[in-house]
Amino acid sequence: MAELPKRYDPNSVEPKWYRHWIDDGDFVVNSESSKAPFSIVMPPPNITGVLTLGHVLNNTVQDILCRRARMQGFEVLWLPGTDHAGIGTQTAVEKHLRRTENKTRYDLGREEFLRRVLEWQDKHGGIIIEQLKRLGCSCDWSRQRYTLDEDYARAVQRVFVDLYNKGLIYRGRRMINWDPSAQTALSDEEVVSKPQKGNLYFVRYEIVEEPGRFLEVATTRPETIMADTAMAFHPGDERYVSLLGKHAWRPLAREKIPIVADDAIDPEFGTGVLKVTPAHDALDFEIGQRHNLPIVDVLHADGRINCPAVPELDGLDRFEARKKTAEILQARGALAKAEPYENNIGFSDRSDVPIEPRISEQWFLRYPKTKEALAVVRDHLIRFFPVHWEKVYAQWLENIRDWCISRQVWWGHRIPAWYRKQKSEVRGQESEIYVGAEPPPDPENWVQDPDTLDTWFSSWLWAYQTMDEETRRKFYPTSVLVTAPDIIFFWVARMIIAGLEFKPGKSDRNENNIPFRHVYFTGLIRDKLGRKMSKSLGNSPDPLELIEKYGADGLRFGLMRIAPSGQDIRFDEKQIEEGRNFATKLWNVARLRQMHGPSSAEPKIDNRQPSIYAIEVLSRLNETIDAIDAAYRDYQFNAVAQRLYDFVWSDYCDWFVETAKTEIFSEDEARKNSTLATMDFVLSAILRLLHPFMPHITEELWFLLGSGKGSIQFAAPPQKIALDEVTDVPGQRELVSAIYQTVQAGRNLRAKSKQPSNKKIGFILRTEEKLISGQLPTLTRLLNAEEVRLDRKYQAPAGNPVAVTPLGEIFLAIAAADSARERERLDKEMAKIENELRTAENKLKNKSFVDRAPVAVVDEHRKRLKDLSAQLARLKQAREGLN
Repeated sequence: MAELPKRYDPNSVEPKWYRHWIDDGDFVVNSESSKAPFSIVMPPPNITGVLTLGHVLNNTVQDILCRRARMQGFEVLWLPGTDHAGIGTQTAVEKHLRRTENKTRYDLGREEFLRRVLEWQDKHGGIIIEQLKRLGCSCDWSRQRYTLDEDYARAVQRVFVDLYNKGLIYRGRRMINWDPSAQTALSDEEVVSKPQKGNLYFVRYEIVEEPGRFLEVATTRPETIMADTAMAFHPGDERYVSLLGKHAWRPLAREKIPIVADDAIDPEFGTGVLKVTPAHDALDFEIGQRHNLPIVDVLHADGRINCPAVPELDGLDRFEARKKTAEILQARGALAKAEPYENNIGFSDRSDVPIEPRISEQWFLRYPKTKEALAVVRDHLIRFFPVHWEKVYAQWLENIRDWCISRQVWWGHRIPAWYRKQKSEVRGQESEIYVGAEPPPDPENWVQDPDTLDTWFSSWLWAYQTMDEETRRKFYPTSVLVTAPDIIFFWVARMIIAGLEFKPGKSDRNENNIPFRHVYFTGLIRDKLGRKMSKSLGNSPDPLELIEKYGADGLRFGLMRIAPSGQDIRFDEKQIEEGRNFATKLWNVARLRQMHGPSSAEPKIDNRQPSIYAIEVLSRLNETIDAIDAAYRDYQFNAVAQRLYDFVWSDYCDWFVETAKTEIFSEDEARKNSTLATMDFVLSAILRLLHPFMPHITEELWFLLGSGKGSIQFAAPPQKIALDEVTDVPGQRELVSAIYQTVQAGRNLRAKSKQPSNKKIGFILRTEEKLISGQLPTLTRLLNAEEVRLDRKYQAPAGNPVAVTPLGEIFLAIAAADSARERERLDKEMAKIENELRTAENKLKNKSFVDRAPVAVVDEHRKRLKDLSAQLARLKQAREGLN
C-alpha cells in the first residue's frame, strides 16, 4: 500500500488512470459475454466541434450510467461517434475560404471544395473526442463511428431508395423554409420562432376601377410588394364586399392585380386586407393556389432583392430594402403611416438568421409508423424522464408534416437520384428520374442530383446502424438515450420512427425494434443571470480550462450537483470549485485513515459491540444507499450527488471521523480496531458510490488504500449492512442524535458568546441522562472543550449563556455574560419554539389529519409536541433564573 501524498493533484492522477484504463482495454465490450447487456449510443458531436459545458453535462450523465452498470455486473457498451454536420462544417470551411483566399465554393467547384473540406476535417476533426477522453468518458473507442463511414453512407442510401420505392419519399415544388445565409432549404423543425421588434407599415393601393379610392394594407414586409399578385379580404367583411372582382394598382413595379375574397383572412389584423405574395409567405401561397394567382419571386437565394423593374431596390439586402421601400413609398404618397410592432419571426436554427418562405423543388419524406411511434411512448415501451416530455412528443407526432430532406449543400450524403442529361436543365416533374444505391447502368447519360440529405436523415439511423449484426443482437434496443430536449423532434422521434420502420431488432415485434427503452432529457445550462451561454456574451467558460483548474472529477461532480432533472441549470464556477474542494476533503479523510495503519480490503464489522457512533454512520450509510438507488431509478442525478456530498462531508467526515478519534487514540486496542474496521467499511462504500461521478480520484484511493483487487470500476456496489445483532439500534441512534444536537448547541453558544472555536473552554451539562457519562470523552472532543462537567443540580449564575438540548441544558463555564443580551437571546429562542408548538398542536387538532394519516406519522407529531413542550419549559426556567 503506497503512501498518499499530502496534496491531491488531479492533473497528474487523472491522465495516468485514463491511460491505464485504455491500455487495459477496460472499456472494450465483448459481444459474446454471458453478462446481461447495457448499452448507450453517444449523441454524435459535430466532427469539427469542441467541448462545451453542454457536452460535459450530457456525457457525464452517460458515463455515470455506464460506470454504474459495469459495477452492477452488466456487459456495457457505450458506443461513441461523430456527425459530419453538413451545414455547420461547410459553413466553417466557406468562411475560411473567404477569409484566406477571398473565394467561394463555386470558385473552386464541387470536387475541389470537397477536397478542401476533407483537409479541414483532418485538421480540426476529432478534437472533441480527445477532450471527451480528458473528461474521463469510458467509451469503447475501438467502435467509434462516423456518419460518413463508407458502410454507414451505403446504409443511408439504401434507406433513401427503400423509402422512395415505397412512395414515402417524393420530389415536389412546394413552399419551404429557406436559409439565405447557408442558402439551403430547412425542415420545419430547424426553424426557431423569436420575437422581433419592427414596424407595421400601412400602404395605400389605388382601386383601378375607382381612381382616387384606396385600399389600405398593413404589412411588416413592404420590400416584397413587387411580388404582390392580389389583394384579399374575408368574404364576410362588409367593408370590402363591393370591391370583389375589381383590381388595385400595385404601388411598386406598378401593375394591376385582382381583389379576391378568402376565408383565411383575419378581419381583425391591420385593416382586414391582405396583400397576397404567393412566393414569399406560406399562407399567401395557399391563397394563391386557391385563386390561381401567378407566383412572382423578388428575392435572390442570398436574400438580396431581385427586381430590375425597381432599380432603387434591385440588389439590396432584404433588410436594407425594407427601409428603402418605406422611403420610396413615403415619397410617392403611398405610405399612410408606420407603427412600432413586435411579432414572432422564424430564424434558422443553423445560422441564426431570419428564414425566408420560398417556393422550391425539394425532396420530401412522408413519415411512416407515426401511429406506432405514438403508441410505444404512450404505452411506456419507451419511457421519458422527465415524463412531461411525453406530451410534447405526442403533440408533434399528432400534427406532423412532411419532412423536407434535401439540402443545397455539397458536404454530406449526396442524394442517390439521377436525371436524364437532356432534361436535367428543366428538372420538372416530367424529367426522367433514376433512384438507386448504385449509379444508373449508362451513367454518361445521366446527371446526379447536386443536393445532399439533411444531416438528421443520416443520424436517425444512429441507434442501430452504428452496430454490426453480432453487436446488435446483444445490445439493441439500447438501454438509455441521454440527450437535450431541443432535439426531441430532430433526432429522438425520428430514431423511434426509423427503428419501427426498418426493424433492426431480433424480431418484428415493436419492443425489439424501438431504439432505446429510456430517454433522459438534460436541462439547458445558463449563466447566473439566467441567460443562455454564448461566445458573444462571453459567459460560456471553456471546460478544458475548468478541468485544468479544478480537475475533471471536480467539474463532473460540481456540475451534476446543480443539475436538477427537467430544469435549466444556473452555472456558477463556485460550484465547480466546491466539486474540487469535495475531492480534497475525500483525499484528506483517506490520508487520515492511512496514518493509522493499513486498511483492510474486506473489513469485518463486529455486530455485537460496535460503538454507538459506528451504529449511527452505518445506519446513515444504509439510508444513503436506499436514497441513491431510488434517485437513480428516476434519473435524479443531482439528488444522488447531493446525498453523497451530505453523507461524506457531514455524516462521515464532520461527525463519525471526529468521534472515531476518541477510539483511535485510546488505549483499548479492541475498540480502536473496531473503529478502524468501520472506517474502512464506510470509506470503501463511499469510493464505490462516488466512482461513477468521480472516477479518477476514487480509482486512485482504491489503489492506494488497497481497498480491493483490480479496478474499482468492476467492484460491486456496496450493499446495506445488517445490524440485526445490535441491541436497541433505535435507542442508540436516538442517543447519538441527542449528543450531536447538544454539540451543535454548545458550538452555537460559543459563537454567540464570541469565544474562538480553537480555544478550549469549559461546559457544564445539566442532565438526567445516565448514559451520557460514558460519552464524555467524545463530547469533550467534539466541543473542543477543556472539560465537560455533568451536574444534575447545577444552578447557573445570572446571565450565564445556556442552550436547551435533548440531553438537558448546556452552559458555558465562563464569567457571566451580559444578562440583558442573554435574556434577549432566550426570548427569541422561546418565541421560535412557541411558534413550532402552535403548528404541531394545530396539526393534531385537525381531525381529518389524525384520521387519515398513518399511525406512525401521527405518533411522530405527538412525540414532537411533547419534546417541544419540554424544551420550552427548560427555556422558561433558564429565563427565570436571569431575573
